[in-house]
Amino acid sequence: MNNTDHQLARHNMVVQQIRPCNVNDEHLLGLLESVPRENFVPADCEGLAFADTEIPLGHGQCMMKPLVEANMLEALDVQPTETVLEIGTGSGFVTALLAKSARHVHSIEINPELSVAAAHNLEQLGIVNVSLEVGDACKDTANNGTYDVIAVTGSLPLLEERFQQSLKIGGRLFVIIGEAPAMEAVLITRVSENEWQHKSLFETNIAALQNAPAPQHFEF
Repeated sequence: MNNTDHQLARHNMVVQQIRPCNVNDEHLLGLLESVPRENFVPADCEGLAFADTEIPLGHGQCMMKPLVEANMLEALDVQPTETVLEIGTGSGFVTALLAKSARHVHSIEINPELSVAAAHNLEQLGIVNVSLEVGDACKDTANNGTYDVIAVTGSLPLLEERFQQSLKIGGRLFVIIGEAPAMEAVLITRVSENEWQHKSLFETNIAALQNAPAPQHFEF
């Protein structure tokens, strides 16, 4: 595919997949049309770059479906003055979308090879308001800081309070909670020092973050 074909494919992805599912944020829709998703997929998956499917990245990880990415970003409603924590850099595509909306994005990836590839992908687009870290966010609290927005790009069988505690007051956390086959996407907003609001968004099914804690299951 040439550049014109890619542009048309991105447009069709937005018109046929994203907008009909009540994603109406014009800034976000513009980003989905302009940011070259095809640059963030493995070469042998280029034909799937705009399909309504997860794309394998290797190392047991996948890119989320375009609609899940869009729903997440619309729910988070990132503003130009805000700082973002992303858990799971992957190929860097969501990182790029976040960076084009926020003041700064700090993204953590457990796999060093994916982090290196994401850095290259972001550099190719001239995106500089991102800091990448290799680490296990399920074990370490990132930077011990607080953020306006936290995006968790893998599911969590159990919601850990560490992510909620890393929100500033007024901050938003997107997370997919539960185990297959039924997982719930939730937006959590910190409304005070000790109070959070939970809003159920939709049901989906994606892979869990590596090393994410899981509930104990009794065997009979």
